[in-house]
Amino acid sequence: METTNPADKVRVLSSPNSALSTHVNAYLTLVRVPNCLMIGLAVVVGESIALGTFPSLAEAVFGFSTASLLLAGTMVLNDIHDIEVDRVNSPNRPLPSEKIGIRQAYLLSAILSILGMISSIILGTFTLLAATLALVLMIYYNTRGKSTGLLGNAVVSFNVALPFFFGGLAVHNLRPLLFIFSVLAFLANMAREIAKGIADTAGDSLRRVKTLAVWKGPKTAAWSSASLFAAAVALSFSAPLWDKNVSVFYYPAVVLADLGFLYSAYRLIRNPKPETAKVVKKHVLVWMFLGLVGFLMGGSPVL
Repeated sequence: METTNPADKVRVLSSPNSALSTHVNAYLTLVRVPNCLMIGLAVVVGESIALGTFPSLAEAVFGFSTASLLLAGTMVLNDIHDIEVDRVNSPNRPLPSEKIGIRQAYLLSAILSILGMISSIILGTFTLLAATLALVLMIYYNTRGKSTGLLGNAVVSFNVALPFFFGGLAVHNLRPLLFIFSVLAFLANMAREIAKGIADTAGDSLRRVKTLAVWKGPKTAAWSSASLFAAAVALSFSAPLWDKNVSVFYYPAVVLADLGFLYSAYRLIRNPKPETAKVVKKHVLVWMFLGLVGFLMGGSPVL
């Protein structure tokens, strides 16, 4: 019997679009688009700092795509191996909610990783070696390293710091300032990884993942994370000691990022609970983006 209710007709007509939108959103969630954009941007920033000006279009495009595609591929692999934990910690994520199948996820991870490696080959031999190292480390982390806790956190943080060095390799110029920015990125991300462990304590405990929060408790993890944030803030002011050509434009964005890191550290210490850690790990991405802006502004003499 044909419906005469206009609302029913609207619902029927809109459902295919709604299903497509849900499917697309699931894939975007799976690859963690903000993280991929940020790590790709970090490579371009590294290229710009190394050159003292903006890179060529080809260097920027292939540098950005190498980092973002490799991260996207390993993020999908991460969710595949984390599916049991996510059933507890994040049941609405694409894989535990079955919005995306495991076989589809494996295929997507392989395609993204292969495309990222091809992009690195175009940039040169040294970038291919660096990309291979990054991919091997992340495969190790996703399959075995995550259960090691702090060692796994360090592997992830190394890969977050690597884009600045990779950017220098891509343009054949390893400026000293790239190293201090890499250390800053490592410290900030290490702090974020430890905070994430507080947010994921329930699921990590089930899998006996030895995060600092599981091993020593949320309070110790919160203080450790806050200490690393503070160390990154203190070190951020040493950049001019490494390179006298650091622009004064370095400071505005970096000071804002530093204030954000200190605020996140304060929140963790004051309330070291999963709810707080979940908010902090999202906010830290914003502070890291501000830091990237500061690195770009400070490392380019043309500004």
